[in-house]
Amino acid sequence: MSWTATKRWLYLTHRWIGIATCLLFVLWFVSGLVMLYVPFPSLDKEEELAGLAPIAWEQVEHGPFEPGQGAGLREVALEMRDGRPIWRITPWEAAGYSVWADSGASPGVAGRAEASRIAAGFGRSEVQAMRRIYNDQWSVPGGYDKHRPLWKAELAGGAGRVLYVSSTTGEVVLDTDRQERFWNWLGSVPHWLYPRALREEQPLWRQVVMWVSGPCIIVGLTGIWIGLMRLRAGKRRFKGGRMTPYRGWMKWHHVSGLVGSVFLILWIFSGWLSVDPFRLFASEGIAQEAQRDYQGAPALTAPDLAMLKRLAPEARRMVVSSAVGRPLVRLQEPGSDGTALDPRTGETFAISQEAIVDAAARLVPGAQIASVTTLTRPDAYWYAVDGEAPLPVLRIRFTDPAQTWVHIDPATGELLGQSDTRRRVYRWLFDLFHRWDLNVLLNTFPARDVVIWVMSIAGLISSATAVYVGWVRLRRPARRQPSAASLSNSA
Repeated sequence: MSWTATKRWLYLTHRWIGIATCLLFVLWFVSGLVMLYVPFPSLDKEEELAGLAPIAWEQVEHGPFEPGQGAGLREVALEMRDGRPIWRITPWEAAGYSVWADSGASPGVAGRAEASRIAAGFGRSEVQAMRRIYNDQWSVPGGYDKHRPLWKAELAGGAGRVLYVSSTTGEVVLDTDRQERFWNWLGSVPHWLYPRALREEQPLWRQVVMWVSGPCIIVGLTGIWIGLMRLRAGKRRFKGGRMTPYRGWMKWHHVSGLVGSVFLILWIFSGWLSVDPFRLFASEGIAQEAQRDYQGAPALTAPDLAMLKRLAPEARRMVVSSAVGRPLVRLQEPGSDGTALDPRTGETFAISQEAIVDAAARLVPGAQIASVTTLTRPDAYWYAVDGEAPLPVLRIRFTDPAQTWVHIDPATGELLGQSDTRRRVYRWLFDLFHRWDLNVLLNTFPARDVVIWVMSIAGLISSATAVYVGWVRLRRPARRQPSAASLSNSA
């Protein structure tokens, strides 16, 4: 194919695919700026603890710690459900379940009346309306599947707060308010192509995101190519010393496209990676059996409830688990995730680094430990976009083919995170290029916000001018092709 024909197809591809996708670019840039400040609705741990009632320690008569019952349990939590203490039990090999702590009986599903009381107590407000739903726009993610159907409770008050109560466990699993919902219609929903009708068909939604992003990447690449070809930055410039041959809207499109083109490509490409196309970055991680072997306790230890009540009478949740063969307990309250304690003595839990490293060798069977590092500051692989990453932390690297890393709390031996080569590559290709989460930006507010705003404005100008130019092009009357007779006469 000649260079002239190549350029023709280059222009045609950019023009017509751009016309088809330019509104998406505008939508993504505007909604991305909204998402920078208003995330998709969720219930974080602090909100959850604030909504729970203090544990009624005096009502606890039964527990899952009798001989033969504590074995095979990964974690046990004590909290309140509708005025009664309840054990939330997480086994290693089976689905989680609950047991009433005052009777030892298994609780049933949460009906309308109970769900209404739970929502009113959690939200500290009267329930105005209660509906049983399978999902809606805000509860459509698959993480809520084990709680469906849900009770949707609308609370009194001007904030328009709505709580979602699990029918299977009686837990409040989500909350939203009017302001949050409004901004998400302008943020997460358009940005993720997330209308409920599409998102509840998860395989279809993944395919839509993949195949919509693909043409957008082509538009960006062809735009960069054309923009550089039409740029004269040296001595040989266009008339009047201009570096661009365009005027008006096309000039703005050309210049802004060159300024923001690299960031545009990186954003679209990383957005395409958000659904892990073709499972390029999927990894098995550390096997559950290896984690259980590392945790090392054959059975969870019954805590001294009277002692724990004295230590934290207003605790909202007590979590019993083990680490490196030793039992530990955390008493969680609003504003505190709880210091790790010995469940029998109440003393602060402590373990040596040597014991942690010896036990960690079992996490990746067949591999050797390559290095052990104590991190006292965040780095490129251990950081938090919102809040702070736990520090100090042990990073242990293994010699297995996947190059597994684990992050462990040096005070307790608890496994905090894991990654392998695929996940670390994904950290750069998606997290960096889509969220710009380098620590140099995160630790210097508002540096990250400024960078994202500048890049977004450049991309938005390029996209908005493309919308106008495309609209003008579509409205232009089609050229009449000369007929065979006219060609013959002219000849």
